[in-house]
Amino acid sequence: MALPAPDAVATVTATRAYPTLRAAWIPMLALCMAFFVEMVDNTLLSIALPTIGRDLGAGTTDLQWVTGAYSLTFGGLLLTAGSVADRFGRRRVLQVGLTLFGLISLLVVWVDTPAHLIALRAALGVPAAMMAPITNSLVFRLFDSAVVRRQAITVMIVVGMSGFVLGPLLGGTALAHVRWEWLLAVNAPIALLALLGVRLGVGVDDPAGLTHDRLDLPGALLSVVAIGLACYTATAGVDHGWTSPVTIGSAVGAVAAVVGFIARERTAPTPMLDLVAFRDGAVRGAAIAQVGTAIAMAGVMFSLILHYQYAFGWSPLKAGLANLPFIITMVAANPISEALGRRLGNRVACLVGAVLLAGALGGLAWAVEHGYLAISVFVVVFTVGMRTVMTTCAVALVDAMPENRTSMATALNDTAQEVGSSLGTAVVGTLIATLVTAALPAGAWNPALVERFFGGERIAFTVLAVAVGALVAWGVASLPGRHAAIER
Repeated sequence: MALPAPDAVATVTATRAYPTLRAAWIPMLALCMAFFVEMVDNTLLSIALPTIGRDLGAGTTDLQWVTGAYSLTFGGLLLTAGSVADRFGRRRVLQVGLTLFGLISLLVVWVDTPAHLIALRAALGVPAAMMAPITNSLVFRLFDSAVVRRQAITVMIVVGMSGFVLGPLLGGTALAHVRWEWLLAVNAPIALLALLGVRLGVGVDDPAGLTHDRLDLPGALLSVVAIGLACYTATAGVDHGWTSPVTIGSAVGAVAAVVGFIARERTAPTPMLDLVAFRDGAVRGAAIAQVGTAIAMAGVMFSLILHYQYAFGWSPLKAGLANLPFIITMVAANPISEALGRRLGNRVACLVGAVLLAGALGGLAWAVEHGYLAISVFVVVFTVGMRTVMTTCAVALVDAMPENRTSMATALNDTAQEVGSSLGTAVVGTLIATLVTAALPAGAWNPALVERFFGGERIAFTVLAVAVGALVAWGVASLPGRHAAIER
């Protein structure tokens, strides 16, 4: 079958009439590039955390916020970005996001303190929020066929999660040859290529498909405040004490912001997030399960990066290569998750995934003292469970929302994952800071500190096993039963 010319691609894109994935190869490639660069940036710096800590004199809490600040602004603004895109044009918002993402990344050349880097990462989260939900929404709108739509969403999920876990490997490879600052500066040319691909391969939005609702700015502000204070409460407990006025005030502020957000969304004429959607078990259950799965993924990634480089004393490159089981399983697990969905239905398939997640986390609590092979075995089991839950829930959530709310559906899915990522990093980072050390020492760790780190990891993974297993199981219990997760 001949591939369509670029002009034909633009025309078809505007009317969402592609019959197959192959016919939509140009816009799919462009959108995958945009999504990939945003997701890689979630974890690209994680492999460089020890190097950054030594170079900038950063402690455990600082490093936690180097990763958490990005997730904070990103997660807090996803719903707002989806609302803006539905009103002003998805293609237009995506192009603005890619441009800002590349330009802000170049500011790394002026970073010389942990505070500067944290501020830069927080700023990068803003254009990233303009990219992730819009790429997925545009992909969904390229096709009329429900079967092809699910195939396209699955491709994007694989691209996104592959980018998330490839970040450390790419970062570790780069650190063998360049300084860590290049890990951010490289975003600029990649964003430029993605921008060119979007302009050439994705047609302009049809005005008839856009909304004219007023933007819910109070709701957006309250969501950012709620997520930010919730994450800060964890670190404040370590820095100032769990009963200090700062910690208690932060916790109270987080609760108040959540209450305010709910009240605002229930009474706003055009709410950013229509809470009525959560009456649907698929929407509610998928969102809860995505939060739990993302907590587990971020916690495991944060802990193992420190484990490989400090406990094992490996170089950033070797530590990045250590994630290969994660990456290979991410791609190879696709037939498994599809088969589980087809044969068991969404609910049972995800419950199987939840069992695998919790069991693997419990296994990692044991494996941290038994070498890399033991860790890798449970990483593979963990990835199969994570892949099954995240893919099935993403498709179930988008399917459950009205067709004219696909941007908000994908934004809600991404928000749940980013909230979970921020919480996972906060939980594990706080536990390690409390149980091991709040300041990362320069050079190799002594045996006593390594042993304390193993003990901290055992507790962290055990906590994650119980909490994540319960949270994911609670969410997937609300999913529909006999409904194929992904259709061929």
